[in-house]
Amino acid sequence: MNRFRIVLCTGMCLLVGALFLRVVPADDISERARKLHFSSIVVDTHDDTTQRFFTSTFDLGKRNPDGHIDIPRMREGGLDAIFFSIWIDGRIMGPTAVVKALDQIDEVRQNVQRNSSEIVMARTADDVRRAHADGKIAALMGVEGGHMIGNDIHVVRIFADLGVRYMTLSHFYNDEWADSSTDKPAHNGLTDFGKDIVREMNRQGILVDISHVSDKTFYDALEVSAAPLIASHSSCRALCNHPRNMTDDMIKALAAKGGVIQINYEKSFIDQNYKDASEKLSGGIVKHLSEITQKCNNDEACISDAMNKEEKELTAQGKLPVVSWERIVDHIDHAVKLVGADHVGLGSDFDGASMPQGLEDVSKLPKITEALLRKGYSDDDIRKILGENTLRILAQAEQVSKQLPSQN
Repeated sequence: MNRFRIVLCTGMCLLVGALFLRVVPADDISERARKLHFSSIVVDTHDDTTQRFFTSTFDLGKRNPDGHIDIPRMREGGLDAIFFSIWIDGRIMGPTAVVKALDQIDEVRQNVQRNSSEIVMARTADDVRRAHADGKIAALMGVEGGHMIGNDIHVVRIFADLGVRYMTLSHFYNDEWADSSTDKPAHNGLTDFGKDIVREMNRQGILVDISHVSDKTFYDALEVSAAPLIASHSSCRALCNHPRNMTDDMIKALAAKGGVIQINYEKSFIDQNYKDASEKLSGGIVKHLSEITQKCNNDEACISDAMNKEEKELTAQGKLPVVSWERIVDHIDHAVKLVGADHVGLGSDFDGASMPQGLEDVSKLPKITEALLRKGYSDDDIRKILGENTLRILAQAEQVSKQLPSQN
């Protein structure tokens, strides 16, 4: 009888133990992920929130009912460093483009100054680490399109002096010296002047960003640049065949020179079914953007709001498929399997793109950390993806800048 009880108890204990093992790890992983996420330096290399600074209804320091970014939600999502995008329509060139870019740089600085107890301007990797140690969010800037230098190499130096840390060589349209991925080739990649721009960016410690550029422009920039390149907000073409995304060969070439691909969260860049349905309805992103730009009279905030509103209406009507946030993780995982965790990061495109279901704003960022942990990623690799890779490449650009002779 006693032996039976012992055997019965042993069997029941094993069963209960097995059930316990199935339940506890989920909670354990969630808690591990939370601690890992909020102890890491999380960096987002591309946010279009700058356009909202020009509206009377947006306050960076308060929780807003719409959009993707504000300080309360950055705190909630554990975002420690943000690259505010300086962007204007790519068809605006010359002195007007420069002035508009300077206006946006000033707006970033003014918004940071108004919220100085929470956020501080940063230029270097060390600045970001100091801000993190002080409990503040680091604000950096990236110029999204070479058209904003007004075809004048001296403006690259001005941007550097004002704190710009990367420049995308082109946007949706070709500029005077670089071909875009969404325009008809005009320069066969980079012109000779475009190559000089890349060299000047190296001298100034400005990261060369190849999101938006044509494949040929990418390879030209890769060959010319003395510093590693960044794709500030691009995903994987193997998973979603969009010209804005990078092929496997491009990702491998980028990584071979120390570069980082920062995965974009935009639904049409991460999900093939969504991209196909969206383009069927709109006739293509460039055509659609052109139409909305005309209706909004080149008002950047209006353009962003109009596109987001339209996308939500079409999704609600069932004309566009629902895309899960887990597709972001698929793209991260694909890139890591190609080139390793040292060359992958996060470039959301918040406030400038349509976010997938489940990652509606920056407050949801910890989901990515938990998903990677569940996939078996090590803590060190996750920290790299969350931000350390970006800090490493920033520091490398700074080092290259110090080694190169200045140009008169």
